[in-house]
Amino acid sequence: MIRRREFFTLIGGAAAAWPVAARAQQPVLPVVGYLTFAPPSSASLSLRGLRQGLSEAGYVEGRDVVTGISWADGQYDRLLELAADLVRRRVSVIVTTGVIATRAAKAATATIPIVFLMGTDPVAYGLVASLNRPGGNLTGVATFGAGLAAKHLELLHELIPTATVIALLVNPVNPSREAIVGEVEPAARKLGLQLHVVQAGTEHDFEQAFATMHQLGAGGLVISNEGLFIGRNEELAALALRHKVPAIHMTPDFSAAGGLMSYGASATEGVRLVGLYTARILKGEKPADLPVQQVAKIELVINLKTARALGISIPQTMLVAANEVIE
Repeated sequence: MIRRREFFTLIGGAAAAWPVAARAQQPVLPVVGYLTFAPPSSASLSLRGLRQGLSEAGYVEGRDVVTGISWADGQYDRLLELAADLVRRRVSVIVTTGVIATRAAKAATATIPIVFLMGTDPVAYGLVASLNRPGGNLTGVATFGAGLAAKHLELLHELIPTATVIALLVNPVNPSREAIVGEVEPAARKLGLQLHVVQAGTEHDFEQAFATMHQLGAGGLVISNEGLFIGRNEELAALALRHKVPAIHMTPDFSAAGGLMSYGASATEGVRLVGLYTARILKGEKPADLPVQQVAKIELVINLKTARALGISIPQTMLVAANEVIE
């Protein structure tokens, strides 16, 4: 049984339970259900961007809209039940992050609008008919972070050319895993690198994953675009530093949390765009008429403090190319 506290809380600081607060509004406010596989800490961070997008469109939390979080805390098998619960609550819009959460929402309803944020191609997974004409009740924002994994490897190789053994951290239950591995393996061969795929399905697997990397003699780590990993940036950054493994991840939050390097789109910006789309739907537009947006801003962020702790000298060319250098 899923415990109530695991999937609903009220955003905006009110102490009352979410359903009571929603009913207490006069008149009744539209409700946005936020469905994510991420842990509460990551979900709360992402909601800043969502609230920003809604606010920019004139929807203030508690005044114009109520937003409830439904998180699976990294356990994908909870998502179907959580999605069904959102449908039972008759939310106005369901916001999702990732392929599996979006699939769960799509399986739960063909009528409630769904606005997604994902790092891969939604067309390839059959979620929308096309990017320009999504059709049905789904639209959203794609960052295409899965397509950056090979670039992550190249950047890591440029930074540490002497490292010939590289680890790739993946979640075994993520449907994008095979695509990511299929992208990185040929890139590793081209660079003459030995690639080891290391798996972690929960945060409890992280310690063993890093122990495995040490046993394999990995001189670098590529962290795949995965909700569990994005939600555990601080833990992964700390483990990489403790085990002396130079690591790169997609989200700039990783570098901000102490990770060596990141290259990718801002997840916060993506959720902001999701908030803007959610507002447009609340105003009456249809998901089928809203093309899937793509986050165009890709940032390279380097943490110099971490580089010094790892004994790594950052080439001047990379420092010049970086969008941000954390001192």
